[in-house]
This record gives sequence, structure tokens and C-alpha cells, in this order.
Amino acid sequence: MEHLLRATASAETRHFWFRGFRAFMLPLIQQAVRPPARILDCGCGTGANVEMLSRFGPAFGFDLSPVGLSIGHEAHRTRLARATVTAAPFPDNAFDLVTSFDVLYSLEEPDERAAVGEMFRMTRPGGYALINVAAMEMLRGDHSVLSREIRRYSRESLRALVAGAGFSIVRITYTNVSLFFPLAAIRLVQRWRGLAQEEQEEARREISVPRAPINTLLTGLLQLEAVWLRRFNSPFGSSLVCLARKPS
Repeated sequence: MEHLLRATASAETRHFWFRGFRAFMLPLIQQAVRPPARILDCGCGTGANVEMLSRFGPAFGFDLSPVGLSIGHEAHRTRLARATVTAAPFPDNAFDLVTSFDVLYSLEEPDERAAVGEMFRMTRPGGYALINVAAMEMLRGDHSVLSREIRRYSRESLRALVAGAGFSIVRITYTNVSLFFPLAAIRLVQRWRGLAQEEQEEARREISVPRAPINTLLTGLLQLEAVWLRRFNSPFGSSLVCLARKPS
């Protein structure tokens, strides 16, 4: 995971996947809150997404990894703390929006449920949770090893998890459908030859920024998909995003 965090830190401002991710998330954040809102990112990694969330009000993040937090502090991200998602050091009903981006799939089942329960506890009545996870077991590949992925979700399994904590589902959809077919082929080959080991070089290769023309093309595809997703849900894709609301 430390290798993955370092590789992510060097790529997350330019890589097409992260640009697409932000394009997918921003309309959902805009739907959930109006500035100024209090926002918490659970499992914030390097804290890069806290910067995105800060457009909407005071945003805070926490993570268990000292490496991720160190990278965040070096980038002058100050509202970051070290804590676990299963026992967050924040009061009840404190935030208008609580987020979890690509964290839950790496947790064992009891911790997974505890983490979503903590999100529910910290969200104010009438507030929102925004969750992004890896989707579709057939897409398991090298990245799954590097991110210590335990499971990939279906729409039904994510819905059951979030609703089971007490949230009402507002919207749930797959994303990255525009990358699905080439990604499915790549992951199939990776599983056939055996998944990579969790090593620094493998992490760097998995998240390296493609050459500019390819990176620009893929960024454009994902941004077009983000426009389409403002009105429609995707039936499949490599990620799932869920916007949920805590009852008033």
C-alpha cells in the first residue's frame, strides 16, 4: 500500500483516471451540499481529495497510513489526521457530507460494516455520504494486489451495505464504462499470467501517466462519460459510486 500511495501521489494531478474520477464526483458533491459545508474524507490517503472537497467548505481528512499523511503534509495539506475508519475521532452528526473513496474494498467484512456505521454516525441528519469502490469481480488484476483489494462490488452488494447502516440511497451507478472493454482484456491477461507482487516498480508501472496524446484522449473520454452520467446510470463499469442520505 505504501508503494501505491507514493505512485499515486506522483500521478494524481495528471493521470486520466484521477481526472475522470473528479469529473464523476463533482456533480454528486454539488447535488449533496451547498457552500459552506463541513466535509470529512474517511481514508483520505495523501489528502488530494480533501483539496477538491474544500471548494465546498471546511474539509478534513484522516487516514491510518503515516506515509500518505506525510505526503499530504509535504504538499501543505494541513487538515489531515491519523485515525482508523472503524473508530473515527469525530463527534456525532458533525458533517454535512462524509466521503469514502476507494477504501471499503480493502477492509475485512466486520471493519467494512463498522466503517460505514461510523460514516452514518458522523453525518448530520439530512446530510449525505458519498462512496466510491471497485466494481465487478471479473476486473480483478494487478492493481487489486497493490491496493490490497479484498472484494469488488456489485450494485446490489453496495446498496445492501450502505442501506444496512441506515442510509437512504439517492443514487448508485457504475463509472468508467468507457474504459471497460480494454480494461477487461488487460485484467484477463494479468490473471492468466499471474498477478503482480506488491513491489515499488509494479506500483509505479500500474499508475504511470501515459504519454500525453493517450492521456489526453482517455481524459476526454471520461469527461464525456461524466456529462452522460449527469442524466443516466451505467449498467456496468470498473467502479461504483453511491450517493446516500441520512434520514432527517
